[in-house]
Amino acid sequence: MWPLAAPYSVSAMKICVTGASGTAGKATVSHLLASGYRVRATDIAAPPSDLDVAFLRADLTDYGQAVEVLHGMDAVVHLANIPAPDLFTPAVTINSNVTMNSNIFLASAQLGLGRVVWASSETTLGLPFDTPPRYAPVDEEHYPFPPTAYALSKVVSETMAEHVSRWSGIPFIALRFSNIFMPEEYRLLPEHAWPDPAARRWNLWGYIDVRDVAASCHAALQAGVTGARAYIIAAADTVMNVPSAQLLADQFPGVKLTREVGEFGTLLAIDRAREELDWTPRHTWRETLG
Repeated sequence: MWPLAAPYSVSAMKICVTGASGTAGKATVSHLLASGYRVRATDIAAPPSDLDVAFLRADLTDYGQAVEVLHGMDAVVHLANIPAPDLFTPAVTINSNVTMNSNIFLASAQLGLGRVVWASSETTLGLPFDTPPRYAPVDEEHYPFPPTAYALSKVVSETMAEHVSRWSGIPFIALRFSNIFMPEEYRLLPEHAWPDPAARRWNLWGYIDVRDVAASCHAALQAGVTGARAYIIAAADTVMNVPSAQLLADQFPGVKLTREVGEFGTLLAIDRAREELDWTPRHTWRETLG
């Protein structure tokens, strides 16, 4: 556990969650509230109707508003960003994401927050894999290979985080989330993923349950790490009902496995998150589909 200034206890820690109206944001707010944290939620969108939480509506591309939402907080879980490639033009994506991230990072340093946990992306590792990965399972060292403006916005932000952490002494923890699934979405896999393995090869058939996203944010708030660190956050298996080694050999015949991954094991390495964050994914599509 990272040190807290008196008189705060862990249960009294005040956490700002940005992007709180989004899929990951709502799950994270709920998880942290259930864990005893005091949460301030913020988003440019309307507040979630199903969460009883203090909410500030803010545009984080404005530095003054970023300072306002973080004032009085102990730490931030920063999930607000354009969430995927191709939603906007490359220029809008880079400008918006980098501006939001830099404002939160610099405001955290200005206000002396104890920790910044923030949403990076698996895309920084080379996704989509139109060009095959160099090896599998892909780990944190398969970086940086940003093939899109979205991925580049995250690479730029990870670089900023490294330097602001060094200047300020604040731990910055980047969570490189895989493709986030809600539990009800698993029922789509037999129709949309299983018939054609090529349809999901773009991220080595990876995914992450939204409940495990929230748990990873919680773990990152507690972990005894320093400096700027980045972690792949993915499920322990793939979305497919075909063995992982067979998938890799069929779809990427020139890519070798560097170690055993188990019959259906993930091809996005999560060892570092397990070891350093004490986080392990608990949920799988197999809970829903058997």
